[in-house]
Amino acid sequence: MKAYIFPGQGAQFSGMGKDLYENPTAKELFEKANEIIGFRISDVMFSGTDEELKQTNVTQPAIFLHSVILAKVLGADFKPDMVAGHSLGEFSALVAANALSFEDGLRLVVARANAMQKACEIQPSTMAAILGLADEVVEEVCASIDAVVVPANYNCPGQLVISGSIEGIDEACLKLTEAGAKRALKLNVGGAFHSPLMEPAKVELQAAIEATNISSPICPIYQNVNAKPTTDPAVIKENLIAQLTGAVRWTQTATNMIADGGNEFVEVGPGNVLQGLVKKVSREVQTSSATIA
Repeated sequence: MKAYIFPGQGAQFSGMGKDLYENPTAKELFEKANEIIGFRISDVMFSGTDEELKQTNVTQPAIFLHSVILAKVLGADFKPDMVAGHSLGEFSALVAANALSFEDGLRLVVARANAMQKACEIQPSTMAAILGLADEVVEEVCASIDAVVVPANYNCPGQLVISGSIEGIDEACLKLTEAGAKRALKLNVGGAFHSPLMEPAKVELQAAIEATNISSPICPIYQNVNAKPTTDPAVIKENLIAQLTGAVRWTQTATNMIADGGNEFVEVGPGNVLQGLVKKVSREVQTSSATIA
């Protein structure tokens, strides 16, 4: 069975999506996006600096556009048996699987990026990658700390990203290193994504999600917060709202997709990070990047 997977923040690069622009369908969608966003995001994607691409209000819509437009250009070749996306990628997956319209998906991603940016400004916060420890050990250490610090991204076995206040992350990194982590590496991010500190963003985005029409996707989507497949629009909405403050359970998602028959994983969008993470879950599965002929 074919699983299509969609990357999240961090996969951006200068020149992303430029090869798609020659395609008439892609060109039309890029121009529509420029209109909706109110500036020429396509120009930033095709020739912007890394610094420009790192701005949250650019990064999230840029990755979403690259992924979704690539899926649309694949046309009849895009035949998913199942889909999933990492964090922001969940929105790309929903549009690609026809649960959300292109316009509504883009508006939600823009609203999400702006809400997250605002939440980051309320309290200084950060994230850290913990390598080489069992998930349970990381969970226990986080739970033992008084400051805000929680597991945020279960990326693959032995790689868990934690999220929280500056003091919470500092204390956790110290304790996790003592507990035997190979590395506890603070990340260069603007805030504590997928943690309780994103509550203001969740409240803001909830209204936008509730007001948006979501249909049944063409195949099951495995969502971040519980790693379970669904085609129920009400469940999809609920999980999307919970996603901002909940953990991204990517290890569990890949495990469940493989258990349900997924043996060919195609990454749609910039980079190949997710393919590497899936391979860490199982060496048996095939992975590739979606390409246009």
